This record gives sequence, structure tokens and C-alpha cells, in this order.
Amino acid sequence: MKQCEYKQAVLKMNRPSRIALAVSKLPDKPANVITLGWFMRTSIKPPMFAISVGLNRYSYQLLSDYRKFVIAFPSIQMADQTLKCGQFSGKNVNKIEEFGINIEKGKLSDIPILTDAVANFECKTISQIRSGDHTIFIGEVKYSWINENNEFEQLFSITDNDKYKILANNEDVILGKIK
Repeated sequence: MKQCEYKQAVLKMNRPSRIALAVSKLPDKPANVITLGWFMRTSIKPPMFAISVGLNRYSYQLLSDYRKFVIAFPSIQMADQTLKCGQFSGKNVNKIEEFGINIEKGKLSDIPILTDAVANFECKTISQIRSGDHTIFIGEVKYSWINENNEFEQLFSITDNDKYKILANNEDVILGKIK
């Protein structure tokens, strides 16, 4: 082992990695989708997810104000959309319309679920914790959805597989730097 810069070590440990999309919104505004590298399940009973979002992100404002979100696990078919959702701010772009993301109405709120994802979880925020330059939003799962199309595989960011090259070659996505 040799000591190195943080960035070098993150690039080594972050492959393969799971990615997710979080959907949030304000009432009477379009829904926004953000690409996430930092998330986890935190409880089985009740089921909960935690997502980490940078304080300077548009999604941070939405999550803080509306207190509900959808965490979606994108399919391979969503690779290009997943990358683009991490490169543009929802403050300036309606990502769902601009990137052709297929949605349908969920049950918890007016936040849509992503129909081409392999799974969606509608969450109600029950807590949030500041963690340096990010906030961790903890959501209790209220409704769960799966894609019935078994040909839709979950998207990972992997460097040695052509299916995932578009994501794996983008250093900003790998390091969690969502623009």
C-alpha cells in the first residue's frame, strides 16, 4: 500500500458502483431528477433510504422544502439520461421533458416515478442530517414499484463493460460531482 491523494483512492474504490436517481419537486413546478452516487438502505422495518445531496444543488432546495422524494434505480436503457441528469441543473432545464424521461403518477404525492427504472421507492422525509458540504435526507418508503420488463437490467458505473462506458468515463459522475 502507498499513501495517495483522496481523489486517487476514491477512483479505485468507486468501481463498480451503484447509482440511483432521486426525483423531487416543489408544488406547481416541474419535477427534477438528480443522479446520485451516495445513497443507502438504512432500515428494514420500517423500510428507509438515505440520500446525500450537496448543499449548493437545486435538488437540495427541493428536498428541504417539499419533504418527499422518489429514489429510482435506473436501467441500462436509461444510461444517457442518467448521465445528463448529473450534468445539468434542474434550475435551468426541465430534465424530464428535455431528456425524454418516461414517467407516470405515483401514489404518495405529485412526484412521478420513472417508468424505465428497474425499481422506484416513494419516500417521505423523516429526518435530515448535515454532513459537511452535503445533507443526508432519510426517507421512509411508503410505496415500492418494480419494472415488469425483465429485460431491463440495473445500471451500474463499471469501467470494463461497454454498456456502462458512458458513465464510467465521466469523472464528475464517478466522484459524485453533480453539476
